[in-house]
Amino acid sequence: METNDKSFQYQLAKKRVKKIKGFYVHMLVYLFINIAIIAVNTRGRGLIEGMQDLGNYFTAFFWGIGLFFHWCNVFGPDVFFGKNWEERKIREIMDKEQRNTWE
Repeated sequence: METNDKSFQYQLAKKRVKKIKGFYVHMLVYLFINIAIIAVNTRGRGLIEGMQDLGNYFTAFFWGIGLFFHWCNVFGPDVFFGKNWEERKIREIMDKEQRNTWE
């Protein structure tokens, strides 16, 4: 039985690592591509003038929204409502109920 639990935990951990790795690859591609887009669009113009053109940042902005949702998918549930949060909230509600019964 213990072997099955460890195997299951290993599979969960492996899946989690794969999701985290996928996010980091996505982030690196985002950085490299957007740096290249900005570099190409500013070439031929002055650096300051090219950097002030807001059209250079549309791809980064909208892709950044997608990257944010990818981050939420990978890290979000554990960051905001992880198992520790659930346990704390259950204890808090139970304590509150117990206090109400004593009053």
